[in-house]
Amino acid sequence: MNIQENQIIGELVAKDYRTASIFKKYGIDFCCQGTKTINDACLKNNIDGKSVVSDLNTLLQSETEKSIDYQNWPIDLLADYIEKKHHCYVEEKTLEISPYLDKICRVHGERHNELFEIKEHFNATADELAAHMKKEEIILFPYIRKMMQTRKSNTRHVAPLFGTIQNPINMMKHEHDTEGNRFKKIEALSNQYTPPLDACNTYKVAFALLKEFEQDLHLHIHLENNILFPKAIMMETKLTHMN
Repeated sequence: MNIQENQIIGELVAKDYRTASIFKKYGIDFCCQGTKTINDACLKNNIDGKSVVSDLNTLLQSETEKSIDYQNWPIDLLADYIEKKHHCYVEEKTLEISPYLDKICRVHGERHNELFEIKEHFNATADELAAHMKKEEIILFPYIRKMMQTRKSNTRHVAPLFGTIQNPINMMKHEHDTEGNRFKKIEALSNQYTPPLDACNTYKVAFALLKEFEQDLHLHIHLENNILFPKAIMMETKLTHMN
């Protein structure tokens, strides 16, 4: 889809919720004024329409990651990727989703009480993931990088203060299970992220972003549980036996 300045904002968001992030970036109201064209909204707000359209098309043409062969990546590169890609995603989208949930709770909460529970679960996930990611960034990932340096330099492996990498990994996997289960509750409460008939564009975008957040979380957890962690355990075992 190649977006043009004469297209209706609300229709674009309805077709692809990701466009909402671009309109929000430029301060364009995609909800209450969703019937305007990009050009009309930009003229009204003194915004460069060409920049908006360029950002929209860049977003929609971004490459898919489905074909990436993570299995063959070195574990320090994979740790870097998870931190820069998925950790940053969680931080960014938490700030984007939370105000949407606040707004739809205010506007629609009286008719849809489940929104308050969804908001409570999401806020809990945001807090727990923030702490979880810090532990990975401060403790686990640096140790993984250190093991790679030890292997490359063929130097003596020094056991970490936490004993073995299995200890923080067990904690991370337990926390993964907790957040995965919490999002199952959000999915059920939102009827598999299906907005009700009276939903406004903000409501629809909030649910679409929650769905995307869960999908990213699943990939994030998969990369760690099924690829990074087993390889890191295997490397630590080999390094220990070489001492």
